[in-house]
Amino acid sequence: MEKYEINKFVLEYKKKLLDLYQAFSIDKITPLYDELQTEIGGSSFWNDQEHAQAVIAKANSYKEKIDLYNEAKTGYDDILALIEMSEEDEDALLMLDDEIESFKEKIDKIENKALLSGKYDFNDCILELHPGAGGTESMDWADMLYRMYTRFCQRMNFKYEVIDYQPGDEAGIKSVTLSIKGPYAYGMLKSERGVHRLVRISPFDSNARRHTSFCSCDVAPQIEASDDIEIKDDDIRIDTFLSSGHGGQGVNTTYSAVRITHLPTNIVVTCQNERSQLKNKATCMNLLKSKLLELELKKQEAEMKNIKGEQMAINFGSQIRSYVFCPYTLVKDHRTNYEMGNIQAVMDGDLEGFIEAYLKYLAGGSNGNNWKN
Repeated sequence: MEKYEINKFVLEYKKKLLDLYQAFSIDKITPLYDELQTEIGGSSFWNDQEHAQAVIAKANSYKEKIDLYNEAKTGYDDILALIEMSEEDEDALLMLDDEIESFKEKIDKIENKALLSGKYDFNDCILELHPGAGGTESMDWADMLYRMYTRFCQRMNFKYEVIDYQPGDEAGIKSVTLSIKGPYAYGMLKSERGVHRLVRISPFDSNARRHTSFCSCDVAPQIEASDDIEIKDDDIRIDTFLSSGHGGQGVNTTYSAVRITHLPTNIVVTCQNERSQLKNKATCMNLLKSKLLELELKKQEAEMKNIKGEQMAINFGSQIRSYVFCPYTLVKDHRTNYEMGNIQAVMDGDLEGFIEAYLKYLAGGSNGNNWKN
């Protein structure tokens, strides 16, 4: 590596380190992490299990960011030391190229994590699927997406639980709600919020005609802390009914299923996966908090778009992504223009490329680019 290239690297990655420091808010989260560690070490910490779990999750999110930045800083310092050695040691000079390339790859991965630095990005999430108009064809499409997201969870080692499941009359599903748990579950899956469009030869059409179907996907962060969202007793209506979902023998013999309606917003949440009405009610309240938080986040996004003067395209279905099985195979995200020809891999949960492209799009780094995979 020539000397001017070395100097260029030193300046470029010094700036990248500063950007990472700011993106991770290291100066702010370091004292917060220290405070949480002190709280965790307290003798009464585990008296409130729910609060303790929330504190540990927050501490872990801070620790990961601090560790990632320190890893980048240590690697950069090691490169600087090797550069200094290479001025007098040929062996060190021979090692320099490989070390720099390895360091660049490491920084790329850390920068991708820096894209997941939103307030709720580290949280677990709630994912809901609702088929659009189109009867059995759309309900089958919702079932295909359900399979895609559960496969993605398996790829990411996320745990998922079916909170509510409404099967279709002939095939597919009328709706499904998943609780997905894992580091950065919301930060990654928030890219999936919107309308998903399918184009294929319908297996339910005896004339083998091409059909277009739609399914909406809603994603909300799960929150445990009660101070994030306050719900007044007068603002909700609670109904109980016989369960019709998963749960095994005997699940539908008691009025264990719970439906909560938030009267000011008309948001309705349902849970019927537990035999205990109390457990289903508790799950419903957490679902409602997540939905109300999602509504607030959408309002903030809309305000930011108005401030920036962003004009949203109004088109057929307002889809965020199209999945074309016929006459060719292609999955294309209409926000980022990222596309992938291996549609079967996508349906098997290979969504990382779409997620990374969307996160960079949000950060302002990829809007308008044509990407292919």
